[in-house]
Amino acid sequence: MKSTTSRATIERLALYFRALRLAEEDGVQIISSDEIGKRLSIMPVQVRKDLAIFGQFGMKGVGYYTRELANEIGKILGLNYHWNIAIIGVGHLGGALANYKNFTSIGFKLTALFDKDVRIIGSTVHGVKISDIKNLKLIVKKREIHIGVITVPARQAQIVADQLVDAGVKGIWNFAPIKIIVPDHIHLVNEDLSIGLSTLSYHISRS
Repeated sequence: MKSTTSRATIERLALYFRALRLAEEDGVQIISSDEIGKRLSIMPVQVRKDLAIFGQFGMKGVGYYTRELANEIGKILGLNYHWNIAIIGVGHLGGALANYKNFTSIGFKLTALFDKDVRIIGSTVHGVKISDIKNLKLIVKKREIHIGVITVPARQAQIVADQLVDAGVKGIWNFAPIKIIVPDHIHLVNEDLSIGLSTLSYHISRS
């Protein structure tokens, strides 16, 4: 069953998690909702409201223990499960994601890479060998991959999504500039870069 918590709330939780980790790196052991909000330009009352959805954290008049709250939010976000991910399409974007060093630190393990280009199949990126996309279903099942990251051209995205669903992934992170259709039990997040840039263009052109 999919969560009834709004996407906006979940996205803010992810921001809190990152802010708390950075605060801990800065040596901050106790932090207030005011400080969290200040770091993220979010009203403190919103921070407290979001956290209250999931329980009672911290001490009144004292604040939150930074590491403890980060750990609790990490659990809420499921980052303690260490999800295995696969990237399909190792072009410029896929290669950049494969080289992202923080996957492991936030609970994700890059487990497989796939492409159809014979020139790069067999080579490695960030220590992971690029496999032929023809073997996607077998490898996804064998390596127990939970999340598929689609960075292929738009015309191939639905085909890849269908293959990932058939292979048993639990979620898909889609970077292809096209709407893909998945069953209700598959969690889908779309990252359409063109929409983000178009939104910026709209606001800049009117400023």
